Amino acid sequence: MTRKLFVFQFLVLAAAVAATAILYPHLAERVATHWGLHGQPNGYSSKATLFLFGPGLLVFTMLLTALLPWLSPRHFEVDTFRMAYRRIMAYLFVMFAYFDAVMLWLASGHAVNAGRAIVGGVCLFLVLIGNLLGKVRRNFYIGVRTPWTIANERVWNSTHRFAAKTLVAAGALGLLFSIVGLAGWPVYAILAGALAPVIYSLVYYKQLERRGELGNGAAGGAAE
Repeated sequence: MTRKLFVFQFLVLAAAVAATAILYPHLAERVATHWGLHGQPNGYSSKATLFLFGPGLLVFTMLLTALLPWLSPRHFEVDTFRMAYRRIMAYLFVMFAYFDAVMLWLASGHAVNAGRAIVGGVCLFLVLIGNLLGKVRRNFYIGVRTPWTIANERVWNSTHRFAAKTLVAAGALGLLFSIVGLAGWPVYAILAGALAPVIYSLVYYKQLERRGELGNGAAGGAAE
Protein backbone atom coordinates (compact mmCIF):
# COMPACT_ATOMS: atom_id res chain seq x y z
CA MET A 1 0.00 0.00 0.00
CA THR A 2 1.35 3.42 -0.93
CA ARG A 3 1.55 6.24 1.58
CA LYS A 4 -0.97 8.34 -0.39
CA LEU A 5 -3.51 5.52 -0.50
CA PHE A 6 -3.09 4.80 3.20
CA VAL A 7 -3.50 8.48 4.14
CA PHE A 8 -6.61 8.74 1.96
CA GLN A 9 -8.15 5.61 3.48
CA PHE A 10 -7.26 6.70 7.02
CA LEU A 11 -8.87 10.13 6.56
CA VAL A 12 -12.06 8.61 5.13
CA LEU A 13 -12.13 6.08 7.99
CA ALA A 14 -11.68 8.85 10.56
CA ALA A 15 -14.56 10.79 8.97
CA ALA A 16 -16.78 7.68 9.04
CA VAL A 17 -16.01 7.03 12.72
CA ALA A 18 -16.62 10.66 13.63
CA ALA A 19 -19.93 10.85 11.72
CA THR A 20 -21.20 7.61 13.27
CA ALA A 21 -20.18 8.69 16.78
CA ILE A 22 -21.81 12.13 16.43
CA LEU A 23 -25.08 10.76 15.07
CA TYR A 24 -25.23 7.68 17.31
CA PRO A 25 -27.03 9.25 20.34
CA HIS A 26 -29.76 10.61 18.05
CA LEU A 27 -30.53 7.35 16.21
CA ALA A 28 -33.32 4.87 16.91
CA GLU A 29 -32.27 1.70 18.71
CA ARG A 30 -32.90 -0.34 15.56
CA VAL A 31 -32.00 0.88 12.08
CA ALA A 32 -32.52 -0.47 8.57
CA THR A 33 -29.49 -2.39 7.28
CA HIS A 34 -30.99 -4.28 4.33
CA TRP A 35 -33.36 -3.33 1.52
CA GLY A 36 -35.30 -5.19 -1.15
CA LEU A 37 -35.23 -4.66 -4.90
CA HIS A 38 -37.90 -1.97 -4.64
CA GLY A 39 -36.01 0.01 -2.00
CA GLN A 40 -38.15 -1.03 0.95
CA PRO A 41 -36.28 -1.97 4.16
CA ASN A 42 -36.61 -5.68 4.95
CA GLY A 43 -33.91 -6.09 7.57
CA TYR A 44 -33.17 -4.21 10.79
CA SER A 45 -30.29 -4.36 13.27
CA SER A 46 -29.13 -2.63 16.43
CA LYS A 47 -27.74 0.81 15.74
CA ALA A 48 -24.41 -0.43 17.11
CA THR A 49 -24.01 -2.47 13.91
CA LEU A 50 -23.49 0.80 12.03
CA PHE A 51 -19.96 0.79 13.44
CA LEU A 52 -19.50 -2.73 12.04
CA PHE A 53 -21.03 -2.12 8.60
CA GLY A 54 -19.36 1.27 8.31
CA PRO A 55 -15.95 1.82 9.95
CA GLY A 56 -15.51 -1.92 10.58
CA LEU A 57 -15.85 -2.77 6.89
CA LEU A 58 -13.51 0.08 5.96
CA VAL A 59 -10.85 -1.24 8.35
CA PHE A 60 -11.25 -4.71 6.87
CA THR A 61 -10.77 -3.30 3.35
CA MET A 62 -7.64 -1.44 4.45
CA LEU A 63 -6.23 -4.67 5.88
CA LEU A 64 -7.00 -6.53 2.67
CA THR A 65 -5.31 -3.85 0.61
CA ALA A 66 -2.15 -4.22 2.66
CA LEU A 67 -2.18 -8.02 3.06
CA LEU A 68 -3.17 -9.41 -0.33
CA PRO A 69 0.24 -8.72 -1.93
CA TRP A 70 1.87 -10.67 0.92
CA LEU A 71 -0.71 -13.47 0.80
CA SER A 72 -0.41 -13.98 -2.96
CA PRO A 73 1.41 -17.23 -3.88
CA ARG A 74 4.33 -17.24 -6.27
CA HIS A 75 3.42 -16.82 -9.97
CA PHE A 76 0.03 -15.38 -8.95
CA GLU A 77 1.19 -12.14 -7.30
CA VAL A 78 -1.06 -9.08 -7.34
CA ASP A 79 2.15 -7.05 -7.62
CA THR A 80 2.24 -8.01 -11.31
CA PHE A 81 -0.56 -5.46 -11.83
CA ARG A 82 0.29 -3.18 -8.93
CA MET A 83 -1.24 0.09 -10.17
CA ALA A 84 -4.51 -1.53 -11.27
CA TYR A 85 -4.68 -3.41 -7.97
CA ARG A 86 -4.33 -0.23 -5.93
CA ARG A 87 -6.99 1.56 -7.96
CA ILE A 88 -9.42 -1.35 -7.67
CA MET A 89 -8.96 -1.50 -3.90
CA ALA A 90 -9.36 2.27 -3.66
CA TYR A 91 -12.63 2.07 -5.61
CA LEU A 92 -13.82 -0.76 -3.35
CA PHE A 93 -12.99 1.30 -0.27
CA VAL A 94 -14.86 4.33 -1.62
CA MET A 95 -17.88 2.18 -2.47
CA PHE A 96 -18.07 0.87 1.11
CA ALA A 97 -17.67 4.42 2.45
CA TYR A 98 -20.55 5.50 0.20
CA PHE A 99 -22.73 2.65 1.52
CA ASP A 100 -21.93 3.76 5.06
CA ALA A 101 -22.96 7.33 4.22
CA VAL A 102 -26.26 6.10 2.74
CA MET A 103 -27.05 4.04 5.86
CA LEU A 104 -26.21 6.93 8.19
CA TRP A 105 -28.34 9.30 6.12
CA LEU A 106 -31.31 6.95 6.31
CA ALA A 107 -30.80 6.18 10.00
CA SER A 108 -30.87 9.92 10.66
CA GLY A 109 -34.42 10.10 9.32
CA HIS A 110 -33.77 11.46 5.84
CA ALA A 111 -35.83 10.14 2.95
CA VAL A 112 -33.99 8.40 0.13
CA ASN A 113 -34.59 5.30 -1.98
CA ALA A 114 -31.90 3.11 -0.47
CA GLY A 115 -32.27 0.38 -3.07
CA ARG A 116 -31.64 2.77 -5.95
CA ALA A 117 -28.82 4.54 -4.11
CA ILE A 118 -26.95 1.36 -3.21
CA VAL A 119 -27.48 -0.50 -6.49
CA GLY A 120 -26.54 2.66 -8.36
CA GLY A 121 -23.30 2.79 -6.39
CA VAL A 122 -22.55 -0.83 -7.28
CA CYS A 123 -23.20 -0.09 -10.96
CA LEU A 124 -20.80 2.85 -10.93
CA PHE A 125 -18.20 0.65 -9.21
CA LEU A 126 -18.55 -1.93 -12.02
CA VAL A 127 -17.97 0.74 -14.65
CA LEU A 128 -14.82 1.90 -12.88
CA ILE A 129 -13.27 -1.52 -12.30
CA GLY A 130 -14.36 -2.74 -15.73
CA ASN A 131 -11.95 -0.24 -17.26
CA LEU A 132 -9.13 -1.85 -15.24
CA LEU A 133 -9.85 -5.56 -15.75
CA GLY A 134 -7.76 -5.81 -18.91
CA LYS A 135 -4.70 -4.98 -16.78
CA VAL A 136 -5.38 -7.61 -14.12
CA ARG A 137 -3.08 -10.63 -14.28
CA ARG A 138 -3.71 -14.12 -12.92
CA ASN A 139 -4.25 -14.16 -9.18
CA PHE A 140 -6.56 -15.76 -6.63
CA TYR A 141 -8.30 -12.62 -5.34
CA ILE A 142 -9.34 -10.18 -8.06
CA GLY A 143 -11.01 -10.74 -11.40
CA VAL A 144 -12.92 -13.57 -13.08
CA ARG A 145 -11.47 -16.47 -11.10
CA THR A 146 -12.92 -19.58 -12.68
CA PRO A 147 -11.16 -22.97 -12.93
CA TRP A 148 -10.50 -22.24 -16.62
CA THR A 149 -8.99 -18.78 -16.20
CA ILE A 150 -6.80 -19.88 -13.29
CA ALA A 151 -5.61 -22.92 -15.27
CA ASN A 152 -4.52 -21.03 -18.37
CA GLU A 153 -3.07 -17.57 -18.83
CA ARG A 154 -4.36 -17.22 -22.37
CA VAL A 155 -7.92 -17.91 -21.19
CA TRP A 156 -7.44 -15.49 -18.29
CA ASN A 157 -6.30 -12.62 -20.50
CA SER A 158 -8.97 -13.14 -23.15
CA THR A 159 -11.72 -13.53 -20.55
CA HIS A 160 -10.73 -10.32 -18.78
CA ARG A 161 -10.71 -8.33 -22.00
CA PHE A 162 -14.23 -9.63 -22.57
CA ALA A 163 -15.25 -8.99 -18.93
CA ALA A 164 -14.04 -5.40 -19.18
CA LYS A 165 -16.67 -4.80 -21.86
CA THR A 166 -19.53 -6.68 -20.18
CA LEU A 167 -19.01 -5.09 -16.76
CA VAL A 168 -18.79 -1.56 -18.14
CA ALA A 169 -21.92 -2.17 -20.23
CA ALA A 170 -23.77 -3.80 -17.33
CA GLY A 171 -22.75 -1.06 -14.90
CA ALA A 172 -23.74 1.75 -17.28
CA LEU A 173 -27.06 0.10 -18.13
CA GLY A 174 -27.79 -0.67 -14.48
CA LEU A 175 -26.98 2.91 -13.51
CA LEU A 176 -29.39 4.17 -16.15
CA PHE A 177 -32.09 1.81 -14.88
CA SER A 178 -31.50 3.07 -11.32
CA ILE A 179 -31.77 6.70 -12.36
CA VAL A 180 -35.06 6.22 -14.22
CA GLY A 181 -36.45 4.08 -11.40
CA LEU A 182 -36.77 0.65 -13.04
CA ALA A 183 -36.64 -1.44 -9.86
CA GLY A 184 -35.03 -4.85 -10.24
CA TRP A 185 -33.61 -4.25 -13.70
CA PRO A 186 -30.21 -2.95 -12.45
CA VAL A 187 -29.71 -6.23 -10.58
CA TYR A 188 -30.53 -8.23 -13.71
CA ALA A 189 -28.01 -6.16 -15.68
CA ILE A 190 -25.34 -6.76 -13.04
CA LEU A 191 -25.97 -10.51 -12.98
CA ALA A 192 -25.83 -10.73 -16.77
CA GLY A 193 -22.61 -8.72 -16.93
CA ALA A 194 -20.98 -10.89 -14.26
CA LEU A 195 -22.19 -14.25 -15.59
CA ALA A 196 -21.25 -13.68 -19.24
CA PRO A 197 -17.44 -13.77 -18.62
CA VAL A 198 -17.80 -16.98 -16.58
CA ILE A 199 -19.52 -18.71 -19.49
CA TYR A 200 -17.03 -17.19 -21.91
CA SER A 201 -14.07 -18.59 -19.96
CA LEU A 202 -15.49 -22.13 -20.13
CA VAL A 203 -16.32 -21.92 -23.84
CA TYR A 204 -12.95 -20.43 -24.77
CA TYR A 205 -11.05 -22.96 -22.67
CA LYS A 206 -12.87 -25.85 -24.35
CA GLN A 207 -12.15 -24.37 -27.78
CA LEU A 208 -8.45 -24.22 -27.03
CA GLU A 209 -8.59 -27.71 -25.56
CA ARG A 210 -10.18 -29.14 -28.72
CA ARG A 211 -7.57 -27.45 -30.89
CA GLY A 212 -4.74 -28.64 -28.65
CA GLU A 213 -3.65 -25.06 -27.96
CA LEU A 214 -3.75 -24.99 -24.16
CA GLY A 215 -0.02 -25.50 -23.82
CA ASN A 216 1.46 -25.78 -20.35
CA GLY A 217 -1.32 -25.53 -17.75
CA ALA A 218 0.79 -23.43 -15.40
CA ALA A 219 2.22 -20.97 -17.89
CA GLY A 220 -0.72 -21.15 -20.27
CA GLY A 221 1.09 -19.66 -23.24
CA ALA A 222 1.26 -16.06 -24.34
CA ALA A 223 -1.73 -13.79 -24.31
CA GLU A 224 -3.54 -13.31 -27.56
